Amino acid sequence: MVVWLLLFVALLVAGPLWTLASGRASLHGDWRTASQRPVGLAPDPVLHHEAIVQVYASRAFAWRGAFAVHTWLAAKPKDADGYTRYEVIGWNAGRGQSLVSISTARAADAEWFGAAPTLIDELRGATADAVIAKLPRTVTAYPFAGVYSLWPGPNSNTFIAYLGREIPELRLNLPSTAIGKDYLPMGDIFARTPSGTGYQFSLAGVFGASAGRDEGIELNVLGLVFGLDVRRPALKLPGIGRVPGQNFVE
Repeated sequence: MVVWLLLFVALLVAGPLWTLASGRASLHGDWRTASQRPVGLAPDPVLHHEAIVQVYASRAFAWRGAFAVHTWLAAKPKDADGYTRYEVIGWNAGRGQSLVSISTARAADAEWFGAAPTLIDELRGATADAVIAKLPRTVTAYPFAGVYSLWPGPNSNTFIAYLGREIPELRLNLPSTAIGKDYLPMGDIFARTPSGTGYQFSLAGVFGASAGRDEGIELNVLGLVFGLDVRRPALKLPGIGRVPGQNFVE
């Protein structure tokens, strides 16, 4: 039993350790001076007048990045001159204010404290219009606006997954490294997957399983996900994510 337990622990932490060793996440840096510059993934509103919705993921700051990403949504209505960025920021916890940040000041595609983002979802035109129309009501109804827990949730990824479940037009396929995405509202243990193309079972985001057309098959163990993407063949490993590649936007 001891040998099997050690093998199980090694399997869980191998991916995060590789992520640190490969430089995809760093233990160094100061959040006060870390870069938050845009990286050029968001279309220029001056040139692109149609409605646009994008969802991004960046490695979480410091040691957290070995295990997980931070996700957010950016939206630009038709003919708007800029984006609004929606995300949960845990650093506001304990201050008696909503953890949901709705900002026009931060760039849609800004680095998350030194970590470059990956575009994981993009909608344009009428579909983006439909999502944007539902955002105010859905964001207001988020049940954990005053509660934050780094693990297993609710956290920033719980918020974006909630938007996906409540707004089917998003067709949101979150990275397997978005720890907290499987934390379900109001003590539910069954729900649709964030993409709306499958179903999942989850015990407070700690243990669970899901199957969906877009997500494939995922097994959640202590918040870390093992999985198999059948539609776009890839393995999903704790800390690493998809192997090969992070090909989300089609």
